[in-house]
Amino acid sequence: MNRSPYITDAPTVSTIMLKVLLALVPGIFAYAWIYGGGILVTITLATITALIAEAALLKIRQRPIKPHLMDLSAVVTAWLLALALPPLAPWWLVVIGVFFAIVIAKQLYGGLGYNPFNPAMVGYAVLLISFPLIMTRWPAPLALAGHPLGFMDQLHFIFSNVLPNDVKVDAITSATPLDYLKTQLKLNQEVAGITQAPMFGNFGAQGGEVVTGAYLLGGLYLIQQRIISWHLPTAFLAALASISLIFYAVNPAHFANPLFHLMSGASLLCAFFIITDPVSGPTTPRGKLYFAAGAGLLTYIIRVYGGYPDGVAFAVLLMNMCVPLIDTLTQPRVFGHEK
Repeated sequence: MNRSPYITDAPTVSTIMLKVLLALVPGIFAYAWIYGGGILVTITLATITALIAEAALLKIRQRPIKPHLMDLSAVVTAWLLALALPPLAPWWLVVIGVFFAIVIAKQLYGGLGYNPFNPAMVGYAVLLISFPLIMTRWPAPLALAGHPLGFMDQLHFIFSNVLPNDVKVDAITSATPLDYLKTQLKLNQEVAGITQAPMFGNFGAQGGEVVTGAYLLGGLYLIQQRIISWHLPTAFLAALASISLIFYAVNPAHFANPLFHLMSGASLLCAFFIITDPVSGPTTPRGKLYFAAGAGLLTYIIRVYGGYPDGVAFAVLLMNMCVPLIDTLTQPRVFGHEK
Protein backbone atom coordinates (compact mmCIF):
# COMPACT_ATOMS: atom_id res chain seq x y z
CA MET A 1 0.00 0.00 0.00
CA ASN A 2 1.36 3.42 -0.96
CA ARG A 3 2.01 5.78 1.87
CA SER A 4 2.62 9.51 2.05
CA PRO A 5 4.53 11.67 1.50
CA TYR A 6 4.15 11.62 -2.25
CA ILE A 7 6.50 14.55 -2.98
CA THR A 8 9.77 13.28 -4.41
CA ASP A 9 13.00 14.89 -5.50
CA ALA A 10 12.45 17.99 -3.37
CA PRO A 11 15.20 20.53 -4.14
CA THR A 12 17.94 20.94 -1.58
CA VAL A 13 18.71 24.25 0.10
CA SER A 14 21.87 24.63 -1.96
CA THR A 15 19.92 24.06 -5.20
CA ILE A 16 17.36 26.69 -4.24
CA MET A 17 20.01 29.20 -3.27
CA LEU A 18 22.00 28.54 -6.44
CA LYS A 19 18.94 29.29 -8.57
CA VAL A 20 18.38 32.51 -6.63
CA LEU A 21 21.97 33.52 -7.36
CA LEU A 22 21.50 32.69 -11.04
CA ALA A 23 18.34 34.81 -11.09
CA LEU A 24 20.33 37.77 -9.73
CA VAL A 25 22.96 37.57 -12.48
CA PRO A 26 20.98 39.59 -15.09
CA GLY A 27 20.46 42.36 -12.54
CA ILE A 28 24.14 42.36 -11.63
CA PHE A 29 25.23 42.64 -15.26
CA ALA A 30 22.74 45.46 -15.85
CA TYR A 31 23.94 47.16 -12.67
CA ALA A 32 27.58 46.97 -13.82
CA TRP A 33 26.67 48.26 -17.28
CA ILE A 34 24.77 51.26 -15.94
CA TYR A 35 26.94 52.21 -12.94
CA GLY A 36 30.29 50.58 -13.65
CA GLY A 37 32.17 47.56 -12.41
CA GLY A 38 32.42 48.76 -8.82
CA ILE A 39 29.39 46.66 -7.94
CA LEU A 40 31.40 43.53 -8.78
CA VAL A 41 34.00 44.57 -6.22
CA THR A 42 31.29 45.15 -3.62
CA ILE A 43 29.68 41.76 -4.29
CA THR A 44 33.03 39.97 -4.07
CA LEU A 45 33.92 41.71 -0.81
CA ALA A 46 30.48 41.00 0.64
CA THR A 47 30.70 37.33 -0.32
CA ILE A 48 34.12 36.85 1.25
CA THR A 49 33.03 38.62 4.43
CA ALA A 50 29.85 36.54 4.67
CA LEU A 51 31.68 33.25 4.29
CA ILE A 52 34.33 34.18 6.87
CA ALA A 53 31.74 35.44 9.37
CA GLU A 54 29.56 32.36 8.87
CA ALA A 55 32.50 30.00 9.30
CA ALA A 56 33.72 31.81 12.42
CA LEU A 57 30.32 31.69 14.12
CA LEU A 58 29.80 28.06 13.17
CA LYS A 59 33.17 27.26 14.69
CA ILE A 60 32.28 29.10 17.90
CA ARG A 61 28.93 27.32 18.05
CA GLN A 62 30.63 23.99 17.36
CA ARG A 63 28.57 23.33 14.27
CA PRO A 64 29.82 21.64 11.07
CA ILE A 65 31.22 24.34 8.81
CA LYS A 66 31.35 22.88 5.32
CA PRO A 67 27.67 21.82 4.98
CA HIS A 68 26.43 25.21 6.13
CA LEU A 69 28.77 27.13 3.84
CA MET A 70 27.85 24.92 0.90
CA ASP A 71 24.13 25.67 1.25
CA LEU A 72 24.95 29.14 -0.20
CA SER A 73 22.50 30.96 2.07
CA ALA A 74 25.27 33.28 3.30
CA VAL A 75 26.21 34.09 -0.30
CA VAL A 76 22.61 34.98 -1.16
CA THR A 77 22.46 37.32 1.84
CA ALA A 78 25.75 38.92 0.81
CA TRP A 79 24.60 39.49 -2.78
CA LEU A 80 21.26 40.97 -1.76
CA LEU A 81 22.89 43.38 0.67
CA ALA A 82 25.56 44.34 -1.86
CA LEU A 83 22.92 45.13 -4.48
CA ALA A 84 21.07 47.33 -1.98
CA LEU A 85 24.20 49.38 -1.20
CA PRO A 86 25.60 52.23 -3.27
CA PRO A 87 28.00 50.61 -5.79
CA LEU A 88 30.87 52.83 -4.66
CA ALA A 89 30.34 52.20 -0.94
CA PRO A 90 33.63 52.07 0.99
CA TRP A 91 34.92 48.61 1.82
CA TRP A 92 34.45 48.96 5.55
CA LEU A 93 30.76 49.81 5.09
CA VAL A 94 30.24 46.56 3.21
CA VAL A 95 32.06 44.57 5.88
CA ILE A 96 30.03 46.11 8.73
CA GLY A 97 26.72 45.51 6.95
CA VAL A 98 27.48 41.90 6.11
CA PHE A 99 28.77 41.28 9.64
CA PHE A 100 25.48 42.43 11.15
CA ALA A 101 23.49 40.45 8.60
CA ILE A 102 25.31 37.15 9.16
CA VAL A 103 26.38 37.33 12.80
CA ILE A 104 23.62 39.32 14.50
CA ALA A 105 20.55 38.69 12.32
CA LYS A 106 21.27 35.07 11.38
CA GLN A 107 23.76 33.10 13.48
CA LEU A 108 22.92 34.55 16.90
CA TYR A 109 19.32 33.44 16.36
CA GLY A 110 20.45 29.89 15.57
CA GLY A 111 21.37 30.02 11.91
CA LEU A 112 19.39 29.30 8.76
CA GLY A 113 15.79 28.48 9.53
CA TYR A 114 15.64 30.28 12.87
CA ASN A 115 16.15 33.96 12.02
CA PRO A 116 12.89 35.93 12.44
CA PHE A 117 14.16 38.91 10.40
CA ASN A 118 15.51 39.11 6.89
CA PRO A 119 19.30 39.22 7.44
CA ALA A 120 20.11 41.37 4.41
CA MET A 121 17.55 43.98 5.43
CA VAL A 122 18.86 44.03 9.00
CA GLY A 123 22.34 44.79 7.68
CA TYR A 124 20.98 47.47 5.36
CA ALA A 125 18.88 49.13 8.07
CA VAL A 126 21.85 49.26 10.46
CA LEU A 127 23.97 50.97 7.81
CA LEU A 128 21.23 53.39 6.78
CA ILE A 129 20.65 54.51 10.36
CA SER A 130 24.35 54.69 11.23
CA PHE A 131 25.77 56.18 8.02
CA PRO A 132 22.90 57.99 6.25
CA LEU A 133 25.15 60.34 4.26
CA ILE A 134 27.22 57.56 2.70
CA MET A 135 24.19 55.37 2.10
CA THR A 136 22.48 58.10 0.05
CA ARG A 137 25.58 58.94 -2.02
CA TRP A 138 24.86 57.04 -5.20
CA PRO A 139 26.90 57.42 -8.39
CA ALA A 140 25.24 58.92 -11.42
CA PRO A 141 24.79 56.53 -14.36
CA LEU A 142 27.87 56.43 -16.59
CA ALA A 143 25.90 58.03 -19.40
CA LEU A 144 25.23 61.09 -17.19
CA ALA A 145 28.46 61.35 -15.24
CA GLY A 146 30.72 64.13 -16.43
CA HIS A 147 33.81 62.10 -15.47
CA PRO A 148 32.92 58.41 -15.58
CA LEU A 149 35.34 56.29 -13.62
CA GLY A 150 36.99 53.21 -15.05
CA PHE A 151 36.97 49.93 -13.18
CA MET A 152 40.39 50.50 -11.62
CA ASP A 153 39.37 54.01 -10.52
CA GLN A 154 36.27 52.61 -8.84
CA LEU A 155 38.30 49.85 -7.21
CA HIS A 156 40.76 52.41 -5.86
CA PHE A 157 37.96 54.64 -4.60
CA ILE A 158 36.22 51.79 -2.75
CA PHE A 159 39.36 50.89 -0.80
CA SER A 160 40.95 54.33 -0.40
CA ASN A 161 38.14 56.88 -0.89
CA VAL A 162 40.48 58.75 -3.27
CA LEU A 163 39.48 59.87 -6.76
CA PRO A 164 41.68 60.89 -9.69
CA ASN A 165 42.90 64.48 -9.43
CA ASP A 166 40.55 65.81 -12.11
CA VAL A 167 37.42 64.19 -10.68
CA LYS A 168 35.31 65.53 -7.83
CA VAL A 169 32.87 63.48 -5.79
CA ASP A 170 30.00 65.80 -6.71
CA ALA A 171 30.70 65.14 -10.39
CA ILE A 172 30.05 61.40 -10.18
CA THR A 173 27.43 61.18 -7.41
CA SER A 174 23.88 62.39 -7.15
CA ALA A 175 20.74 61.87 -5.13
CA THR A 176 18.51 59.00 -6.13
CA PRO A 177 15.28 59.92 -7.96
CA LEU A 178 13.24 58.99 -4.87
CA ASP A 179 15.38 61.24 -2.67
CA TYR A 180 15.43 64.07 -5.21
CA LEU A 181 11.67 63.88 -5.69
CA LYS A 182 11.01 64.06 -1.96
CA THR A 183 13.39 67.01 -1.51
CA GLN A 184 11.93 69.00 -4.39
CA LEU A 185 8.36 68.37 -3.29
CA LYS A 186 9.22 69.92 0.07
CA LEU A 187 10.28 73.00 -1.90
CA ASN A 188 6.76 73.20 -3.37
CA GLN A 189 7.80 71.95 -6.80
CA GLU A 190 5.41 69.86 -8.88
CA VAL A 191 6.06 66.28 -9.96
CA ALA A 192 5.80 67.07 -13.67
CA GLY A 193 8.61 69.60 -13.43
CA ILE A 194 10.75 67.57 -11.06
CA THR A 195 10.78 64.50 -13.31
CA GLN A 196 12.25 66.54 -16.17
CA ALA A 197 15.66 66.38 -14.45
CA PRO A 198 18.27 64.30 -16.32
CA MET A 199 18.35 61.62 -13.61
CA PHE A 200 14.78 60.56 -14.50
CA GLY A 201 14.02 58.16 -17.31
CA ASN A 202 10.69 57.24 -18.88
CA PHE A 203 9.30 55.69 -15.72
CA GLY A 204 11.97 55.65 -13.00
CA ALA A 205 15.65 56.42 -12.73
CA GLN A 206 17.67 57.04 -15.87
CA GLY A 207 19.33 53.69 -16.51
CA GLY A 208 17.82 52.21 -13.40
CA GLU A 209 14.87 51.01 -15.46
CA VAL A 210 17.22 48.54 -17.14
CA VAL A 211 18.28 47.17 -13.75
CA THR A 212 14.71 46.78 -12.51
CA GLY A 213 13.79 45.08 -15.79
CA ALA A 214 16.62 42.61 -15.22
CA TYR A 215 15.33 41.91 -11.70
CA LEU A 216 11.89 41.24 -13.20
CA LEU A 217 13.44 38.76 -15.63
CA GLY A 218 15.21 36.97 -12.78
CA GLY A 219 12.06 36.94 -10.69
CA LEU A 220 10.02 35.36 -13.47
CA TYR A 221 12.70 32.68 -13.74
CA LEU A 222 12.29 31.88 -10.04
CA ILE A 223 8.53 31.57 -10.46
CA GLN A 224 8.98 29.33 -13.49
CA GLN A 225 11.37 27.14 -11.52
CA ARG A 226 8.87 27.07 -8.60
CA ILE A 227 11.48 28.44 -6.24
CA ILE A 228 9.03 31.18 -5.23
CA SER A 229 5.26 31.39 -5.57
CA TRP A 230 3.34 34.15 -7.27
CA HIS A 231 1.64 35.29 -4.06
CA LEU A 232 4.40 37.45 -2.59
CA PRO A 233 5.60 39.46 -5.63
CA THR A 234 2.07 39.90 -6.97
CA ALA A 235 0.64 41.15 -3.68
CA PHE A 236 3.60 43.45 -3.02
CA LEU A 237 3.55 45.08 -6.45
CA ALA A 238 -0.26 45.27 -6.52
CA ALA A 239 -0.40 46.96 -3.11
CA LEU A 240 2.37 49.42 -4.01
CA ALA A 241 0.73 50.23 -7.34
CA SER A 242 -2.75 50.56 -5.83
CA ILE A 243 -1.88 52.97 -3.04
CA SER A 244 0.30 55.08 -5.33
CA LEU A 245 -2.52 55.17 -7.91
CA ILE A 246 -4.98 56.43 -5.28
CA PHE A 247 -2.68 59.23 -4.15
CA TYR A 248 -1.76 60.07 -7.74
CA ALA A 249 -5.42 60.30 -8.76
CA VAL A 250 -6.16 62.64 -5.86
CA ASN A 251 -3.21 65.00 -6.49
CA PRO A 252 -0.97 64.22 -9.51
CA ALA A 253 1.01 67.41 -8.95
CA HIS A 254 2.28 66.20 -5.58
CA PHE A 255 2.36 62.40 -5.91
CA ALA A 256 4.22 60.33 -8.50
CA ASN A 257 2.41 57.82 -10.67
CA PRO A 258 2.41 54.07 -9.92
CA LEU A 259 4.94 53.20 -12.64
CA PHE A 260 7.48 55.50 -11.02
CA HIS A 261 7.18 53.70 -7.69
CA LEU A 262 7.29 50.27 -9.31
CA MET A 263 10.38 51.08 -11.37
CA SER A 264 12.28 53.08 -8.75
CA GLY A 265 14.34 52.13 -5.74
CA ALA A 266 14.36 48.50 -4.65
CA SER A 267 10.75 47.69 -5.57
CA LEU A 268 11.45 44.84 -8.00
CA LEU A 269 14.39 43.54 -5.97
CA CYS A 270 12.14 43.42 -2.93
CA ALA A 271 9.22 41.81 -4.73
CA PHE A 272 11.14 38.83 -6.10
CA PHE A 273 14.21 38.41 -3.91
CA ILE A 274 13.72 39.97 -0.47
CA ILE A 275 10.17 39.36 0.74
CA THR A 276 10.35 35.86 -0.76
CA ASP A 277 12.76 34.75 1.97
CA PRO A 278 11.10 31.51 3.15
CA VAL A 279 12.46 31.74 6.69
CA SER A 280 11.39 35.21 7.79
CA GLY A 281 8.12 35.22 5.85
CA PRO A 282 4.76 33.52 6.40
CA THR A 283 4.07 29.95 5.37
CA THR A 284 0.40 29.99 4.33
CA PRO A 285 -0.73 31.20 0.88
CA ARG A 286 -3.20 33.68 2.35
CA GLY A 287 -0.60 34.83 4.87
CA LYS A 288 1.85 35.52 2.05
CA LEU A 289 -0.69 37.80 0.41
CA TYR A 290 -1.26 39.74 3.64
CA PHE A 291 2.46 39.94 4.39
CA ALA A 292 3.46 41.20 0.95
CA ALA A 293 0.55 43.64 0.70
CA GLY A 294 1.49 45.11 4.07
CA ALA A 295 5.09 45.49 2.95
CA GLY A 296 3.96 47.26 -0.21
CA LEU A 297 1.74 49.70 1.68
CA LEU A 298 4.44 50.44 4.26
CA THR A 299 7.04 50.96 1.53
CA TYR A 300 4.91 53.67 -0.05
CA ILE A 301 4.06 55.35 3.27
CA ILE A 302 7.73 55.51 4.28
CA ARG A 303 8.75 56.79 0.85
CA VAL A 304 6.20 59.59 0.87
CA TYR A 305 5.97 60.53 4.55
CA GLY A 306 8.99 58.94 6.22
CA GLY A 307 12.47 60.26 6.77
CA TYR A 308 14.13 57.93 4.27
CA PRO A 309 13.80 57.98 0.48
CA ASP A 310 13.09 54.24 0.13
CA GLY A 311 11.14 52.28 2.69
CA VAL A 312 11.72 48.71 1.54
CA ALA A 313 14.06 47.63 4.35
CA PHE A 314 11.97 49.02 7.19
CA ALA A 315 8.72 47.80 5.62
CA VAL A 316 10.05 44.24 5.38
CA LEU A 317 11.42 44.26 8.94
CA LEU A 318 8.15 45.63 10.34
CA MET A 319 6.19 42.93 8.54
CA ASN A 320 8.66 40.29 9.77
CA MET A 321 7.46 41.15 13.27
CA CYS A 322 3.92 40.32 12.22
CA VAL A 323 4.68 36.91 10.69
CA PRO A 324 3.80 34.79 13.78
CA LEU A 325 0.42 36.54 14.05
CA ILE A 326 -0.22 36.27 10.31
CA ASP A 327 0.55 32.56 10.32
CA THR A 328 -1.70 32.00 13.33
CA LEU A 329 -4.65 33.84 11.78
CA THR A 330 -4.34 32.28 8.34
CA GLN A 331 -3.85 28.61 9.19
CA PRO A 332 -6.32 26.54 7.15
CA ARG A 333 -8.96 24.58 9.00
CA VAL A 334 -7.90 21.03 9.83
CA PHE A 335 -10.12 18.58 7.98
CA GLY A 336 -12.61 16.98 10.31
CA HIS A 337 -12.39 19.68 12.96
CA GLU A 338 -14.58 22.69 13.57
CA LYS A 339 -13.09 26.10 12.86
